[in-house]
Amino acid sequence: MAGDWLLYGANGYTGALTARMAVERGMRPILAGRRAEAVHALAGSLGLEARVFGLENPDAVAAGLEGVKVVLHAAGPFLRTSQPMAKACLGARVHYLDITGEAAVFEALAARDSAAKAAGVMLLPGAGFDVVPSDCLAAHLARRLPTATHLALAFLGLGGVSRGTATTMAENAGEGGLVRRDGRLTRVPAAWKTRHVDFGGGPLRPCMTIPWGDVATAFHSTGIPNIEVYMAAPLALRALALLSRPFGGLLRSAAVQRFLKRRIDARPPGPTDEQRSRGRSFLWGEVTDGRGGRAVSRLTTPEGYTLTALASLAIVARVLAGHAPPGFQTPSRAYGPDFVLELPGVTRHDE
Repeated sequence: MAGDWLLYGANGYTGALTARMAVERGMRPILAGRRAEAVHALAGSLGLEARVFGLENPDAVAAGLEGVKVVLHAAGPFLRTSQPMAKACLGARVHYLDITGEAAVFEALAARDSAAKAAGVMLLPGAGFDVVPSDCLAAHLARRLPTATHLALAFLGLGGVSRGTATTMAENAGEGGLVRRDGRLTRVPAAWKTRHVDFGGGPLRPCMTIPWGDVATAFHSTGIPNIEVYMAAPLALRALALLSRPFGGLLRSAAVQRFLKRRIDARPPGPTDEQRSRGRSFLWGEVTDGRGGRAVSRLTTPEGYTLTALASLAIVARVLAGHAPPGFQTPSRAYGPDFVLELPGVTRHDE
């Protein structure tokens, strides 16, 4: 129904893509964000209602959520923006979704589980490429090997990066890596481990560990205590990650951050429609139990930003239909390991 849900950050690259795809599917979100001119221009072009508010003033956020049943929060970096929006959603008893991939955001929202259950509100971060396919893959692997104690995930994305994604990457530069070890999130150096992964139908790809959100979400979804996430990375990128280790403080400095963000702002907003249509993403996962048990599965999906719009809109539709278990949720906990297979262009293969 028109006006039942609000898309915040609609003027960003992923937000605008999601808004367009929502209208194509007969959905009528309220478009919102802090930049009045951009939000009104997009809403006008799509024939949608617009609301303009920032996240600094709790009263303004509460007013912006009036009459809304669910928020899809698409304004990053989520480490700064998720908490004020989630807090407002709890106060207004509005279901909260976002498209983050940041482990710290998942853990912060998981800490609000009791409050969300008391309010009857679902908090489901990671409703896009981060982390719907990888979370569903992890849950599927745990289903295949219930005794698993170790989980490794890897992905290969063929496509460009939006300004918003690049900004988040820049802000996390110098932070190093992150894994789950014996149930605890543990800091490790950048590119801590490397391995060669068979994504299916091609040569083995060199991959390095990254602090992907699944080190948080996959633990909540599966209970597997040891989790590592890898990204396919050519030699130059792996070398750059290794070089970043001794310069973490410099990369986090205000001067370097300003330089990186100026470079990002000079880039195109993100992949073109043609680039997205040609792009694909490949995911691989492996579970072991230390006693000889092993299972491997793979997913092939549309390009990452396309998948984000498809997945987040599918979850919005489920929430509006009344399927929103209260409390902190991951995609697979809320909708099952096979949810990702309901999205167009997604296939899964088990070894």
